[in-house]
Amino acid sequence: MRGSDYDLPLVALVGRPNVGKSTLFNRLVGKRLALVHNQPGVTRDRREALADFMGLRFRVIDTPGLIDPDSKELSTELSQGMRRQTMAAIEQSNVVVFVVDGIVGCTPYDRELANLIRQSNKPIILLVNKTEGKHGVQGMSDAVVLGLGDPIAVSAEHGLGMSDLEEVLRPFVKEAEEDEEDTSVKPLRLAIMGRPNVGKSTLVNALLGEERQLTADIPGVTRDAITLPWQYEGRSIELVDTAGIRRRSRVDEDVEKLAIMDAERTLCYAEVVILVIDGSIPADELIEKQDLTLAAQVIEEGRALILAVNKWDMVRDKDKLLTHLREQLDVHFAQAKGIACVPISALNNKNVPELMKAVLEVEQSWNRRLPTAELNRWLQFKVDAHPAPMVSGHRIRPKYMTQIKTRPPTFVVFSNKAGDVPDSYKRYLINALRVDFKMPGIPIRLSFKGTKNPYAN
Repeated sequence: MRGSDYDLPLVALVGRPNVGKSTLFNRLVGKRLALVHNQPGVTRDRREALADFMGLRFRVIDTPGLIDPDSKELSTELSQGMRRQTMAAIEQSNVVVFVVDGIVGCTPYDRELANLIRQSNKPIILLVNKTEGKHGVQGMSDAVVLGLGDPIAVSAEHGLGMSDLEEVLRPFVKEAEEDEEDTSVKPLRLAIMGRPNVGKSTLVNALLGEERQLTADIPGVTRDAITLPWQYEGRSIELVDTAGIRRRSRVDEDVEKLAIMDAERTLCYAEVVILVIDGSIPADELIEKQDLTLAAQVIEEGRALILAVNKWDMVRDKDKLLTHLREQLDVHFAQAKGIACVPISALNNKNVPELMKAVLEVEQSWNRRLPTAELNRWLQFKVDAHPAPMVSGHRIRPKYMTQIKTRPPTFVVFSNKAGDVPDSYKRYLINALRVDFKMPGIPIRLSFKGTKNPYAN
């Protein structure tokens, strides 16, 4: 979102689990952002996005389903946390869209929710979803007695009734205006990733300074990859909290598979990734194969990576653990040596400012552009100090180089016999670039390209 978008009216989608709030959310924003599954309780955190819907522009927030307290579908801790998330969304909203299931009809708990929402004194729009075909007759007749005004029949999945929804939303939101050229600095997209139960959502809450994400002492609480707009020391940041990623061989549930796919898709759009690991576990288990796989994916995508060692207050031999961790990273990720390791305690808000300092520093290096003249002086010095090897009796002679892009820094060296340059010599130049130009932990890309002889026919 741009800065002005945060001032747009906020529409909250509220209702029981599995009535179609997330499907409606995706319909309003025009993208499949929220996970949709027929299992109740998939949405557990509130998700906000910008809607440009039929000429209207507003912010929309998808809330967790309000679980009946008598239901045993989720633990009490989770259901209470989801309820707090929903009530916070209602409090922030300008208008509440109360969604009921047109096939099931209104349950006694729907009537309780209607009374609860009415107490907020917010404008309420009553939607009866899943009314495609001959469905929805029961829901429409039940909804009338809720006392929330005339219900609107829609089918979020099939896009039916959207013009009726647009008509009742219009008094509460703004008409879309033509986009003006946006000259503002683009927000930094910062993703928080890691295995389940390492404290990712707790870290997000510590960064934001509020209980924005649902947390519990059980794995798998976060399902969606939730994007949260944030301002840090004047810098716009899109903070992305993701689901915990386990080895695929251990994943059985369809919902968890969808959540992991959503988290991995986040890598394509992230710029800096904080990989959170649990520092309280034994050192030999500290960075498992799954962590290494995830870190390798981040580096392969060319993203900047930082390691956050969480639960630092529970670590006994701190120096030994950090030394072991840095050695493991240098062994496994020679192509991005010097990855920052920041010890933190998200629960106690310890070293969180230091973590953000490392994030901004690595982002600056990731965006860095080096002058061509300086690069060529550096290249000549490095080639003189360590000449390229001979190939078929002829010396490989790197002649000049340039940086062709940033994010990550990418360089091309022009040379004779470019296709014969050994990988070892490429690694020598990459490591020297990283050290001499102070770019630790940055995935640097370097390739060789042949030069044409101007006197050849």
